[in-house]
Amino acid sequence: MDTNHCIEVCNRLLRGERSAVETYDKALAKYGSESAAAELLRIRDEHAEAVATLEENVRSMGGEPDHESGAWGAFANTVQQSANLMGENSAIESLQTGEKTGRNDYEKALHDEEVMTDCKELIRSRLLPCIDEHISTLEQLQKAA
Repeated sequence: MDTNHCIEVCNRLLRGERSAVETYDKALAKYGSESAAAELLRIRDEHAEAVATLEENVRSMGGEPDHESGAWGAFANTVQQSANLMGENSAIESLQTGEKTGRNDYEKALHDEEVMTDCKELIRSRLLPCIDEHISTLEQLQKAA
């Protein structure tokens, strides 16, 4: 197995998780007092935990974790700010889109034959289940809005 390839994939996932934290921060700035705020904060914190997990995973392979969300983060923040202006349903829908993008990124890593078994197990057992739960929670929030 190519450790460098696995580090690269995990750093890509890490940038996505950093982007998610930044995006939820934007949403919370708008909905800090709304009933959905507690759920959004919980999801944001779970993304922050995923950041720490992926950072440790990259280090354990001898790599250096990326410290920024990159271009995707800037784009996601812009989309979320626009969605916030258009109302709660639009903001939650934007968050759902981000979560689904994250799920696709994780699934792509699971199908990558060059990603190490330990990394796939981390994704399968810890990271992907959180994303699926986030999507479900956001769907419930959207129905309630």
